[in-house]
Amino acid sequence: MDIAGIFSWLFSSREGVLVLLGVILVGFLVAAIVLERKTRKDFDQYDDEDDDESGWSLFDDDNK
Repeated sequence: MDIAGIFSWLFSSREGVLVLLGVILVGFLVAAIVLERKTRKDFDQYDDEDDDESGWSLFDDDNK
């Protein structure tokens, strides 16, 4: 396998560019999922969304 041939196919053909964009898209998706799970684990105090005492009110004056 020729590395120059792979790069030539990847950047000069329509299929290669689509594969490159697909790999980048999947990479960003995996990174977003991993970072979201890490953030949810670090900030676990927001997991109790079913509380009636969440600290927020429908009235703007109460939220100050």
